[in-house]
Amino acid sequence: MPGSKTNAMTRSEALAAVRALPPSKDFVWNGVDEDDRPATVEELQAGVAAYRKRGRPVSSVTKEQVAIRFDRDVLSAFRAAGPGWQTRMNEALREWLRTHSAV
Repeated sequence: MPGSKTNAMTRSEALAAVRALPPSKDFVWNGVDEDDRPATVEELQAGVAAYRKRGRPVSSVTKEQVAIRFDRDVLSAFRAAGPGWQTRMNEALREWLRTHSAV
């Protein structure tokens, strides 16, 4: 069985044991210790909403990654302007497309 080896019960055995508990054994918060208070539905939903995956956020704009070669002086000029040089290069190419007819 993969995973933790601390419990020898199978999933079906664990489910059966939980179902066999009498309703009087349900957990009820006594209002004393805030750490023992069960989470509300709103808190659970907020926790799920706050969960984020690692990495870059998904963009609404679909871009395609390609390998392309540029002259060093062209790349140096765009990179010298600082972060965002790829976006500026994309905008420069877009402007060129607006001013030139499509081939």
